[in-house]
Amino acid sequence: MISPTLTNSTNNSVAGTAASSPQAQAVLSSDFETFINMLTTQAKYQDPLEPLDSSEYAAQLAQFSMVEQQVLSNDLLTALANSLGNSTMGQMAGWIGMEGRTTAPVAFENTPIEILPDPPIGAKSMELVVYDTQGREVDRGALPVSSNPVIWAGVRQDGSAVPAGQYRFEVEAVDSAGNPLPAATASTYARITEVQNNGNETRVIFAGGAEASANAITALRKAI
Repeated sequence: MISPTLTNSTNNSVAGTAASSPQAQAVLSSDFETFINMLTTQAKYQDPLEPLDSSEYAAQLAQFSMVEQQVLSNDLLTALANSLGNSTMGQMAGWIGMEGRTTAPVAFENTPIEILPDPPIGAKSMELVVYDTQGREVDRGALPVSSNPVIWAGVRQDGSAVPAGQYRFEVEAVDSAGNPLPAATASTYARITEVQNNGNETRVIFAGGAEASANAITALRKAI
């Protein structure tokens, strides 16, 4: 069953994170060592009667310098990426214990969930549709054409209870002529229990195990 409610939300920004590639650095360092060995061997075993042309030798030394600078630049970028990643994780540590606004599936544990619908332009009537993680419809109910929050109590229209699990929410609407409008995903608030730095992406873990990209969190608020 669906009922209206009021709520306040607090916006916050999301910082991205950078990460380096240790494999790429190892390959570059290996190529650098190989280049040095080849150049040394060439100078050691060159024919005294036909020495290496000075211009060619200068070109190889220039190439040697470029490779060296590339290795040093890669080391600096790696250090910078690690520093930025640690800084971002430190800033986002304050997210833990707060509620984040998300369109990802959230856990229902027999406690009502607040839904924040986003009415499509031109909507004459709307319905809230609830799906499980397998994409199966588990509930449907009428909504007022409004962006005001509503409460989903996990009770179907026939009075039966929806089992505990993870669910996502969509808004289906029709216009004044009865034509269906594109479905829109409704957002909810869920408590954040963990923040993870996965390579080039920072992800948040919600209570119940659901997760989403940190960039997809559109608002934060204190846990109710």
